[in-house]
Amino acid sequence: MNITTTIDGTHARISLSGEIDFDTLPPLRAAVDALPQQVTDLQWDLTRTPFMDVAGLHLFFDPTTSGPGRRATVTGLRAQPLWLLLTAADVNPTVFELSRLLPDTPPVGFRPAAP
Repeated sequence: MNITTTIDGTHARISLSGEIDFDTLPPLRAAVDALPQQVTDLQWDLTRTPFMDVAGLHLFFDPTTSGPGRRATVTGLRAQPLWLLLTAADVNPTVFELSRLLPDTPPVGFRPAAP
């Protein structure tokens, strides 16, 4: 697993190459822990991440990973990691609220205005 962190002011991007599982979870959490406190916007780039198991759910939905006052989003989702996130949200939409992680996803219970 290769992890690259890019910081630009209050924005950080963590790009990784490899799978997300319980063996790779500690270095990914360490990358988050190493971010300066002024980072309020964290973007995970999963373009080169073909597989993610439930460790990814722990990484993205554990409040200690994103930190207080820090917004985390995910980009570059490939088929299997996206499938896992959608399945988790289907099973328990309140715990796995995708609207905060995937900015283009409407929140749970969202109803568009009637035409």
